[in-house]
Parts: sequence; C-alpha cells; structure tokens
Amino acid sequence: MKEISDRRSIRKYKEDAVNKADIEIILKAGILAPSAKNRQPWKYYVYAGSEKNKLLECMESGLVRERDGNKLLPNSQNGLPDAFNTLRIMKEAPILIIIENTNGLYPYSEIDADNRVTEICDTLSIGASVQNILLTATELGYGTLWIANTCFAYDELVNFIDIKGQLVGAISLGVLNEVPNQRPRKEFDEVVEFR
Repeated sequence: MKEISDRRSIRKYKEDAVNKADIEIILKAGILAPSAKNRQPWKYYVYAGSEKNKLLECMESGLVRERDGNKLLPNSQNGLPDAFNTLRIMKEAPILIIIENTNGLYPYSEIDADNRVTEICDTLSIGASVQNILLTATELGYGTLWIANTCFAYDELVNFIDIKGQLVGAISLGVLNEVPNQRPRKEFDEVVEFR
C-alpha cells in the first residue's frame, strides 16, 4: 500500500479548510479497524475554528501549569519544550481530532492486572484505528500528526471536553505545507527475529 511508505508526520499546514465529507471518510476508516473482543473502545471529537481555539487555550493553560506549578509528570519535564512546539503545530492545523478510550481509566490511578490487560488491548485497538485514519488521510492528500503531548494537560483537557473515559491523544489534520523525508528506521534484522 503506497500510503504506508508515503505517510509522514506533518508539522506545517496550509490554512485551507478540510472538506467535512473527507473528515467523515477518514473517521469511518478508523471505525473499521479491528479491536480486541470487538469492544471498539474509540471515540473521536473533531475540533475546528473557535472551538479548536478554546480547546488549545485550555491545553496551553495545562502546559503552563505543568511547567510552573503542580506537575502531573514530574519526571518528564524534559518533554515540555516539545509539548509547547506541538501546541504551535495544533494551532496551525485546521482540524484537531481528540481520541478517547471509552473504556479507559484515569491514567494516574492504580489499576489491577485484569484492568491493565484490558487497557493494553484497548490501546492496541485504538492504535489500529488511528493508523487507518492516518493512512486514509494520506490517501486523500492530507497531512496528519499523531499527538501524545496532550498528557501534560490531561486534567484540563478531560474537563474541558467532558471525557468520561481516558484521553489517549490527538491527531492534527490539514493540507500539508511540507514534504519531509522519511525518518530513519531500524534495520530489519534488528527488529525481526525468525525462530
């Protein structure tokens, strides 16, 4: 599939609007992904325009809180500069898709082994769904960026969006304004072992 090799993480977007019909095609591809026990644990929230701006104001306040005050991730502070850069990218992209694990629990709480295994399986399912979304967007000529830096503003975003499950991350979507080279990959023999 050509889109597998063509897909890139896009960090520069044009101001062009994204066709709503294309967004629906992209998300329907995500919904077709396989999922553990057919739980289909994903929910997607699409933000654009002024609603996207309000969402990102909320994220920015969370990043500032994480930097200056009560830290949710005290051992990950070296990732904050990248999170602020990701916020800049999210502001530039015309569309943001927020990803919820509808079965997920609050990530800062203790959970038992059974719930941990369920969470792992649901996260794998959501990863398959996100990959379908990224590849379909690539096929339609759009750029995307799979974003995990929402973790630094987790509480602020969950409260703003009113998520009942677990915030997994986000995807920026838009007409790409760059064509980056493919990032280096590990050698085949380093990651594959035949036994």
